Amino acid sequence: MEDKTLLMSKLDDITLNHYEAVLVAAKWARTINAKRLAQLEMMTEDSEFNIDYRKVTSVALEDLLTQRIKFKYRG
Repeated sequence: MEDKTLLMSKLDDITLNHYEAVLVAAKWARTINAKRLAQLEMMTEDSEFNIDYRKVTSVALEDLLTQRIKFKYRG
């Protein structure tokens, strides 16, 4: 695992501040969770879905750090 200060400096490069990064990641985590719940509802006993069982907040932060999340500022 990378040093936490290195991760925080990466977040500063992506967003204006840490609070904004948390808001973006939280919104993305809610989206990921909604998609997972929809997949789980569609599952039957014999169906197979590839569901990622990592925590949604960890996935969202990783997506933010690798810049897979696109966001824009409202002005």
